[in-house]
Amino acid sequence: MVSKTSKSKIFILDTNVILHDHTCIYQFQDNDIILPITVLEELDKFKRGNDLINYQAREFVRILDEIVGDELFNGGKSLGKGKGKLRIETGKPASEALKASFREDIPDHRILAIAEYMKLTYTKRKIILVTKDINLRMKAKSLGIPAEDYKTDQVTDENVLDKTLKVFENFDNNLIGSLYDQGSIELGKLKIDLKPDANECFILKGNGSSILARYDSKTDRVLRIEKKPAYGIKPRNAEQTFSLSVLMDPDIQLVALTGKAGTGKTLLALAAAIEMHKSFDQILLARPIVALSNRDIGYLPGDAADKISPYMQPLFDNLSVIKHAFNPRSPEYMKIEELQKEERLIITPLAYIRGRSLSNSFFIIDEAQNLTPHEVKTIITRAGEGTKMVFTGDLQQIDSPYLDMKSNGLAYMTDRMRNQDLFAHINLVKGERSYLAELASDLL
Repeated sequence: MVSKTSKSKIFILDTNVILHDHTCIYQFQDNDIILPITVLEELDKFKRGNDLINYQAREFVRILDEIVGDELFNGGKSLGKGKGKLRIETGKPASEALKASFREDIPDHRILAIAEYMKLTYTKRKIILVTKDINLRMKAKSLGIPAEDYKTDQVTDENVLDKTLKVFENFDNNLIGSLYDQGSIELGKLKIDLKPDANECFILKGNGSSILARYDSKTDRVLRIEKKPAYGIKPRNAEQTFSLSVLMDPDIQLVALTGKAGTGKTLLALAAAIEMHKSFDQILLARPIVALSNRDIGYLPGDAADKISPYMQPLFDNLSVIKHAFNPRSPEYMKIEELQKEERLIITPLAYIRGRSLSNSFFIIDEAQNLTPHEVKTIITRAGEGTKMVFTGDLQQIDSPYLDMKSNGLAYMTDRMRNQDLFAHINLVKGERSYLAELASDLL
């Protein structure tokens, strides 16, 4: 492999990097990229299916075909101006050290053999294995092969995701009174030291009085936030009040609700959606299917509906809480039944949403911490006119083995969309499910 300079690096990509971001080969500047032949074998297994991971595999294969065309690929192909070369490397024999350490013949160890071969062949260049598999990174390092995570779409400052509600103490009672009476006030008149983000919420506390407020960056004014219920669900704390405020604001088209289990993220989003059902043609509530304990969905008994039912049950539970806030004969209860019967309120796996029109819809994506940044981008870019999207998730409960607090889609979206007029992020801290659930979340 010939490159412009011996100073450029050679990156060897693992399969999970491509399944995380099918455009990854363009993210390494002028450095060269090695694609082990084993990776192509593994991608072949992922090409069929409706999940977003299958979409990533298919799109990457298409990109690869465009790069190569009808030419032979043994000399490597340029990725474009200012980019390095891409080359597919066939299998290489493992060294005695590798054989002694890892006796099993599996794809990971074949990738290690190629990385080891490249390190011994190109002694003047830095060879780096890029993988989202922590264990494979540890194996590589044990052999003296540099290895790192794919960092292109990672969040640099994770504190933005774990932000606590700002409370301004010893505030002027007269200003609180003015805000209460007028409903809004110019930001400059409040004399707050810190410039709030767009749609950021905070509490102003004076001597014996307080008020909930939200900053509107479009008008540069601070709005008074009232405690309002949504379809029978009453907010129990300031964070829930703020959540319902941004959820029911038609000018805010994208919302992120983060927080630990039991803080009411999904319940509030669903209640707000049903409260606003007249403004939307359809309410969609979806979540990604992530099998737990190494049990694939195929192991579950029954047909497709039976298999997905356990994964969707938490969403039906939230709907049940809202329904039981009313008498079964009440108009509110009957309206939910009607919305479901007319398929205007749909609970479904996220994979089943692909190909559907998302115009004028209230779309709630639950457990969004299990999505990759590219998957979140794919979902948002499908939003048509009049659509509102709400992503909820607990960054402490990531089930995907290749995602963490910095690389998951929910964190990525929140970080990149911060301070946009149409976006709001609320981090719910106080659990409201029960004292036992709150205690378990904090201590266990």
